[in-house]
Amino acid sequence: MSKIKLITDSTSDLTQELVEKYDIHVLPLTVHIGDQTYKDGESITLEEMYQGVEKGGAFPTTSQVNPQEFHDVYKKYLEEGYKIISLHISSHLSGTMQSAEIAKDMLESKDITIIDSEGVSGVLFLALVEAGEKIGEGKSYEEVIEAIEKTKKEVKLLVTFDTMEYLMKGGRIPKSVGAIGGFLGIKPLISLKDGKLEMVDKARGSKKALKSLLAFIDETPVKEGTKAVVINSLDSETNRSVIRHLKEKGVGVYEITVGCVLGVHAGPKLVGIFLHSA
Repeated sequence: MSKIKLITDSTSDLTQELVEKYDIHVLPLTVHIGDQTYKDGESITLEEMYQGVEKGGAFPTTSQVNPQEFHDVYKKYLEEGYKIISLHISSHLSGTMQSAEIAKDMLESKDITIIDSEGVSGVLFLALVEAGEKIGEGKSYEEVIEAIEKTKKEVKLLVTFDTMEYLMKGGRIPKSVGAIGGFLGIKPLISLKDGKLEMVDKARGSKKALKSLLAFIDETPVKEGTKAVVINSLDSETNRSVIRHLKEKGVGVYEITVGCVLGVHAGPKLVGIFLHSA
């Protein structure tokens, strides 16, 4: 039976407990603030990053995992006799996938499969949990790949942002849209389509945004035996209400605070729900 190694990047938002349980190697993306550089999940917290922006400091930027990092990690596990499955943030949202492909080409190995999650955060998270379970059951390399491909298509999500400022400063939306949205108190409701962020609705104020999130939960059947992933970028009443609602419906929850890379684009008090739909 093949030894299988799961590799992902820090936008998967995996908990340390799950990283250890499924023996997953996580490669961090990078956050740049002025002349300082931080690996995602190390050295700086979301609170510190946001406080720096609020005090007028340099606005953070992010960068992908580079090909050499992938090359070194892939080479290590290949030499240990593993077949590799490498799952990453959507190629439309980061160049990380491209770096992984370059590293695979450098190694000229058939024992590396790189998968575009066509998503971020909870999409990768739930697909990796499914893959880890399949490996634990002794499934083949091909069966684990099939499980990931199936799961990523079944994950439904809805995300709301408390502010458009960070999306605007990060170049994710036009400045004119961000300025109007901020003035009117508009909360965008975002999903993913073909690996790209898509605004599916917008709500006037936090209460209406929460109502949309709860309706999404009520309208989405959840696969038996799976948990929801609820992400936030600093806790909020909206976040707590979403978690309460899921638990009242008997749905288990992974409560996740996103890393700084996603936090740069999300801004404070992002709330997102990821459900493995039935």
